[in-house]
Amino acid sequence: MATIKISKNNLYYNLNQLALKTGDKRKIAAVLKDNAYGHGIELMAKLLKEYGLTEAVVINNQEAEKIKNYFENILILNDTPTKKAKFSYAITSLEQLKNTPKGVKIELKIDTGMHRNGILIEQLNEAINIIKKCGLNLFGVFTHYANADELGSELAWQQENFKRVKEQILNAGLKPRFHSFNSAALLRSSSFSEDIARVGIAMYGFNELPKIYNILELKPIMSLWAKRVSTRELKKGQKVGYGGDFIAPKNMTISTYDVGYGDGLFRGNSKKPLITTQNLPILGRVSMDFISLEYTKDEICIFNNAQIVAKHFNTISYEITTSLKENLKREIV
Repeated sequence: MATIKISKNNLYYNLNQLALKTGDKRKIAAVLKDNAYGHGIELMAKLLKEYGLTEAVVINNQEAEKIKNYFENILILNDTPTKKAKFSYAITSLEQLKNTPKGVKIELKIDTGMHRNGILIEQLNEAINIIKKCGLNLFGVFTHYANADELGSELAWQQENFKRVKEQILNAGLKPRFHSFNSAALLRSSSFSEDIARVGIAMYGFNELPKIYNILELKPIMSLWAKRVSTRELKKGQKVGYGGDFIAPKNMTISTYDVGYGDGLFRGNSKKPLITTQNLPILGRVSMDFISLEYTKDEICIFNNAQIVAKHFNTISYEITTSLKENLKREIV
């Protein structure tokens, strides 16, 4: 079975760069949702605690339970709130707010312009009244940026909206923590003054900003490796794999390696094959569990930069890493 290797050195390098942006590593809230973007949630939690991070963000209670011993607080973005000291819950609607049990740490998500979810700014007074009337524990207030990784004025517009939200909350006598910065917003910013930054893709080593920005160098921490299953001599004119899409142009020595779309590697188009880190094209179609390469070593690195793979498949690095199956072995190097 294929193996995912996680570079501890690259991870800590990235975190150092991000800590220079936030001014304090304890202000980095590591986004570990969806199995830590495919990197392995418990493995990553262990490394992040060792580095000194105290905040994490996940999608549900199940993920939070897996890593609760590694962090002081875990923000849960989409699940039923329960009263636990280390868990805070994103509240995205007035209905959800009204049904939240007293004593639960809540973090009010405000829709400042993304229009995906969140309490509308014009509903904020009503939300404040509910919080005060019900004696709810308002631990945080946050928003999410729709266009932080794109050129344009939308980010500044949302930031101004959130500034007004902060003022309204504070004027009401409430004193929660505030956070709005995601990876892209933090990377393009020259100043940071909020309580935490929710850092996902940048921590994993990818800067998705347009080149016009002063690009901060980050290092991908994930590489995908496969082991050799068999080796054979292929004569000129012989075909490889399903449909025989690859026809040997000469006598070749090829090997089969144990990775395929069943592991989350994209099947793609055999006429435009993915090129491995060793500059070797995959020969013919990707199978469910195997690929063929003109290579004979026992192990091969399929990729060590998901951003390059993403460009090949006309997608984003997030999709490449989160597609890798949870049952794949992950190890720290």
